[in-house]
Amino acid sequence: MAILQKTREKAGLAVSIIIALALLSFIVDPSTLESAIQLMSSKNNVGEINGKAVSYTDFQQDIENFTTINEMVTGSTAQNEQQQEQIRNAAWQNLVDRYLFTKKAKEAGIKVGKDEMRELLAGDMISPVISQNPAFMDENGNFSKTAVQNLATSASQDGTGRLRAFWNYIQNSVNTQQFYAKYGALFNNSNFQNPLMLKRAIAENNNTTNVDFVMVPIGYAPDTTIKVSDAEIKKFYDDHKDLFRQNASRDMEYVVYEVKPSDADIAATRESMDNLYEEFCTTDGVKSFLAKNSERALDERWYKDGELNVVNSDINTFVFGNSDGTSPIVSDLNANKFFAARIMATGQVPDSVYVKHILLRGTNADFQADSLLGVLGKGESFSNLAATYSADTQSAADGEQGNIGWMTQNYMIPGMESVLTSQVGKPFKLKTQYGTHVVEVTKRTAPIAKKQVAIFEKTALASGETFNDYYSKASKFAKLAAGSYANYQAAVDSCGTYSHPMNGVLESTSSYGGVDQAKEVTRWVFDNKVGKVSPIITVNNNYFFIATVKGIHKEGIASIPEVSDVIRQRLYSEKESQKSADEIAAKIAGLTDLQVIADTLHSVVSQGVDVRFATMNGQGLDPKFIGAASVAPEGVISGPVAGSIGTYVFKVNSREMQSFYTEDDAKSNALQMNNYASQLILPVMMQDADVKDNRARFF
Repeated sequence: MAILQKTREKAGLAVSIIIALALLSFIVDPSTLESAIQLMSSKNNVGEINGKAVSYTDFQQDIENFTTINEMVTGSTAQNEQQQEQIRNAAWQNLVDRYLFTKKAKEAGIKVGKDEMRELLAGDMISPVISQNPAFMDENGNFSKTAVQNLATSASQDGTGRLRAFWNYIQNSVNTQQFYAKYGALFNNSNFQNPLMLKRAIAENNNTTNVDFVMVPIGYAPDTTIKVSDAEIKKFYDDHKDLFRQNASRDMEYVVYEVKPSDADIAATRESMDNLYEEFCTTDGVKSFLAKNSERALDERWYKDGELNVVNSDINTFVFGNSDGTSPIVSDLNANKFFAARIMATGQVPDSVYVKHILLRGTNADFQADSLLGVLGKGESFSNLAATYSADTQSAADGEQGNIGWMTQNYMIPGMESVLTSQVGKPFKLKTQYGTHVVEVTKRTAPIAKKQVAIFEKTALASGETFNDYYSKASKFAKLAAGSYANYQAAVDSCGTYSHPMNGVLESTSSYGGVDQAKEVTRWVFDNKVGKVSPIITVNNNYFFIATVKGIHKEGIASIPEVSDVIRQRLYSEKESQKSADEIAAKIAGLTDLQVIADTLHSVVSQGVDVRFATMNGQGLDPKFIGAASVAPEGVISGPVAGSIGTYVFKVNSREMQSFYTEDDAKSNALQMNNYASQLILPVMMQDADVKDNRARFF
């Protein structure tokens, strides 16, 4: 239960951190895991969770398992980088749940029994992991227990093991979510707001203070009489070490040579455009021509005036200033690009159309579509036919089966582009990757002038000769800089290049300036000592980096030298504020009129109306002043109060009990804070268990 208390202690600083439930879960044989850990050093560990080391080999196996499940769920073996990252995150979350969360939940007395699991999987209290899973929906989109039973039966008979893996994933996900649900309920129900607490919250937020005050801002010029000793810095450091917890990071500098096409390379690209231009203007096979020669394929998009500006403003001007033809070659030398545009079609096309469809699949789909078109021609209801025959049971916009709704070029089912130019009220047949469709456009926005355009585009690229020239420059710098930071600085001066400083580089850093996918630079920086200079590090075959390490910050509590400047400034500010308050107290001693005090301090009297202590945000006043004003006696001069931005002398004129903050407001605020605290359960557990996430080293 200590985790509950630690979470509540941090709730005041909470930010909205979503607790992600593990998507997948597989059991790794403990003996296998232990033997792997013994064979591999900690440097090859992906992380450590609750004292359990996670080797790269085991984590990679989990990723492969998760990838298999993802392929089964999506039906595709292709994953982009974003999907791969999601799979890695799911694998890591699964380990956190297995090694940390469920153990802590069990320590709190929470259990998920066998009978309970049976009910969650196929009983009267089906888990949302199952009931909301499309894999267990019937043809009408409703949850089907039969589908769950079929999977369980098939999994036990599956020789490939893939269905068994999927069924294990389902069971483990259900089990994990139930632990989360019970722990969350335990936490939320224990965070009880009794009537006395509720009454106090209402009173604090309705109690307002009307106050006149004089504020003397703290000066900007340094005060040389204020000293902060090393002993004071050390004492503050020793008393507040938790404030200086940090991730592992590096301070570094780097020089980068970007390979850019030379004037000769640009001229060669223009010559290539010139040589192909006549063919582009006259060919009947525009699609194949662009596929072979252009960086931009032919598309069926209908452009309206202005939309081609994102390609090139000269192209837009030509297309919408001419009825047909091909533009001259235009250039964008800032991007080293060349363009030519050929007008393919002109028409009055709406921005949006309202579409309904019937999706048909199977070998008889074409014949069935023709039959339905005949029935529709005789006046049969489209929605009735969609409800009876369509394989798409989810499209029911505005309550009618078969209605997809409004479609635009940006919100379009691939293969349905022809609906934009179709006749309203006349059903027709088309095919997409999803099957054969009977489609009808029922409404459309007002048609406007648009054009279909073929765009011939080429970008000038660096030649081999140019590439070698840049590499030669980088090589010269690397040779001069090798050995030490002093050599690096000398090379910067000698070669007349710019050195980019970058502090606080994390193991997850992958971008340097505008250069992405530069993880190799990060790996080198973390693998080397202060003063080392890298050889050439090639990124994306287009950038040559030479880096040097300037500082190393280890994970954990920062050392005194790393944070002494921050502490010194804080202590200096506190002393400066207190000195200002003491000097003002001496100047106004014996004065009882606030206006006289303002004149003495060369300031003015300001007014604070309805100042509230309980909700300080947005009042534009110093929190220290608000706190002092909330408890000061009425009708007398109070202060000076040493604030963060100035020193305050004030008089409370009156206090009022308002009624704008209601019981509902207090309950809503308590619920919000409780939600914040709940979201911190897992992060606090991970901090308490000193979870180490080293995935950035490997991915």
